[in-house]
Amino acid sequence: MSRIGNRELTIPAGVTVTIVDNTITVKGPKGELNYTFDKSITVAVNENKINVTRANETKAVKSLHGTTNALVANMLKGVSEGFVKELEAVGVGYRFNVAGNKVTISAGYSHPVEMIAPAGISIEAPSATELKVSGIDKQKVSEFAANVRKVREPEPYKGKGIRYKNEHVRRKEGKKAAK
Repeated sequence: MSRIGNRELTIPAGVTVTIVDNTITVKGPKGELNYTFDKSITVAVNENKINVTRANETKAVKSLHGTTNALVANMLKGVSEGFVKELEAVGVGYRFNVAGNKVTISAGYSHPVEMIAPAGISIEAPSATELKVSGIDKQKVSEFAANVRKVREPEPYKGKGIRYKNEHVRRKEGKKAAK
């Protein structure tokens, strides 16, 4: 039994949902998103509710049921509110520099690392050590933020690196001097 797949989704105010064949299109104040779902899944719109149902009880269709419901829920939230991931650089000399859709990362290497944000993603740096990644597509926002974090992941001894805001980095105790 899929609890995620069976939940009923509410369409927020100002958002329109259209379904043509196996493609769902969600339009809202922030933009438009499309998703093509499997033929064994049925998505129905009743007034301001969306229901996702499956055709049979095979394992593959059951997993697609919950996945499709979650993706549609993310589309509804994305076009109405949007998604934001915040990163922070911890360490001496670690900083972000944003110019347009390009971020330059100084993270302790001999060279700065440059990354270009994909279309539909906006980046801003409230301060030199903070970066805010935002957009309407949750997958793109999370993937770009993860790639920025991967430049210098936080290490457990000093805690230096690029981490998500409010991320807890488990610290280890270093070597102890022998007596």
